[in-house]
Amino acid sequence: MARVAGIDLPKNKRIDVALRYLYGIGRKNSSELLAKLNGSIDPATRVKDLTEQQVGLINNLLTKEYRVEGELRRQIQGNLQRLSEIGSYRGSRHRRNLPARGQRSRTNARTRRGRRKTVGAGKAEAKPAAAK
Repeated sequence: MARVAGIDLPKNKRIDVALRYLYGIGRKNSSELLAKLNGSIDPATRVKDLTEQQVGLINNLLTKEYRVEGELRRQIQGNLQRLSEIGSYRGSRHRRNLPARGQRSRTNARTRRGRRKTVGAGKAEAKPAAAK
């Protein structure tokens, strides 16, 4: 089993698909990464068929040219922290767990806001007795 950037890649997948299991690597970056290796690794190669040398090549290129996994997560978290600290509108939306890119939130945004909380229908209020 190949271990790249601290993640075990699934051994029966093709290498171009298996690299997408890394946080920060998608379809484009995966094919770009394999192209940068000058054809030394065929994208159709299964992970179980990779040699230790080929795994080392992938690891070296990833550490030099790409931000993946923990490093990328820390960068994104730092960006959100910075927005929040400078008091920007986007930062306040992130802090309150609401949509940050201008979407409507009065009726939609259920994914971001969570389950509906009914307001005003919690319990029946006692009505005052009618004066006679």
